[in-house]
Amino acid sequence: MAQQFLVYQSMWAMERRCPDGLEWSLDEKLAMIRDAGFDGAGVRFADRSFVKPVTDFLRAHGLSWQAQAYPQTVDDLKPIIEHVLEFGADHLNVQPDVRPYRLEECFPLIDGWRRLAADAGIKMQIETHRNRMTTDLLFTLQLLDHYPDLRLTGDLSHYVVGREFWYPMTDVDQALMHRIIDNCWGFHGRVASREQIQLQLNFAQHQGWVAVFMAWWERGFRQWRAKAGANETLTFLCELGPPEYAMTGADGYELSDRWQESRQLMQQVRDIWHGVSTD
Repeated sequence: MAQQFLVYQSMWAMERRCPDGLEWSLDEKLAMIRDAGFDGAGVRFADRSFVKPVTDFLRAHGLSWQAQAYPQTVDDLKPIIEHVLEFGADHLNVQPDVRPYRLEECFPLIDGWRRLAADAGIKMQIETHRNRMTTDLLFTLQLLDHYPDLRLTGDLSHYVVGREFWYPMTDVDQALMHRIIDNCWGFHGRVASREQIQLQLNFAQHQGWVAVFMAWWERGFRQWRAKAGANETLTFLCELGPPEYAMTGADGYELSDRWQESRQLMQQVRDIWHGVSTD
């Protein structure tokens, strides 16, 4: 069995949040994900009554999923672990919902979460994300000094906004980002700029940043292939979020078709993977 690449769609990204108030039903969202050709979905695992129908549908259609969690304490992860053991998941993605001032405050949490996941036999990754433990790029790099084997999920958009990187990127800034990327075991995907968390993929003025992110993901896929085992799976979650992640006009409607862009992003990263895996 060779290494695999799976592209998921975020359930959160299926929310419309439009002024007309119309939302797709859960069944409609899942059918859209299936029919678009995604390999599965990113699923928040907090509520069992939500997790069961979603994972039942995905499993019935030969799809898979990642479990997403937002713990504030070590114990917060215990019910999530129980849900993963019951329903399964490709891996557990943790957004640490704490904002520590000192590195030392992080250690008991990371150690506790890693211990729980290891004891349960569940693969776990820590996501890079604003307003979380990993909100600051330099703070996270210091965490990697302490935990060089820490498995990250790279949502790289947050560091572009958080650090307000200039475009074109300097060699120094690229080196900082490369160190994050080289610790990634999965990715959440959108394209950002120094001022906006989520850019429209096809606007001409955004193509410089689109190229930056595509190059980062290519590096990420290459470094993962070099370090992962022969039978392991890399996941990429398309996570083009609803407003206020998505830009809107004066009428409150989005400036582009986000569902179309999600399908486009799925194909773009699959093309990158194909190029990397056939070199």
